Amino acid sequence: MTGKGFSRLTATAAVMPAANIDTDVIMPKQFLKGIDRAGLSRGLFHDLRFDAQGAPDPAFLLNRPGFEDCRILVVGPNFGCGSSREHAVWGLLQYGIRAIVGTGFAGIFADNAANNGLLLVSLEAEPHGRLAEHLAARHSPVTIDLEAPRIMVDDLVLPFDIDPRRRRAIMLGLDRIGETLAHADAIRAFQTGYLAGSPWLA
Repeated sequence: MTGKGFSRLTATAAVMPAANIDTDVIMPKQFLKGIDRAGLSRGLFHDLRFDAQGAPDPAFLLNRPGFEDCRILVVGPNFGCGSSREHAVWGLLQYGIRAIVGTGFAGIFADNAANNGLLLVSLEAEPHGRLAEHLAARHSPVTIDLEAPRIMVDDLVLPFDIDPRRRRAIMLGLDRIGETLAHADAIRAFQTGYLAGSPWLA
């Protein structure tokens, strides 16, 4: 269980329009050596966020004034491609990213996001372009409303589709383990009935 469910998220959004941002960029390999997930927030986009001396690069979007509390990324196509490293999703969540809006995501990255409670929203190219263009012109907070579901910023309203099971999990703050544990009573009842009827226990 992530413990951070939401039905409505209003937050600063950053636009990263480049296509094919891969998991090596999201979480460089030197941050894969630990035996736990500690410190992955520093690894997020490390080679873009920091210069060769380890100081924040002021040119990188997330280091600019006004983006300190960014919780939403609006990304280009095929975000999360490349290797299967789940550390990329862990780092995004540790940094504070709760939702990513794009036109499409790499399959394994999407599975890792679902497993860990990171919301991915897929829009068609035209509304996605309108959202990115709007945010490039105005530094306005973005609201993702899972009840509707829709994205709202200023006067722009963009409906989106989401699997009902995924929506419920995000709203309740459940990762895949949490989703399974939500059915613990039914699982125990099945196990009890199965074992009671087992010929090995007769």
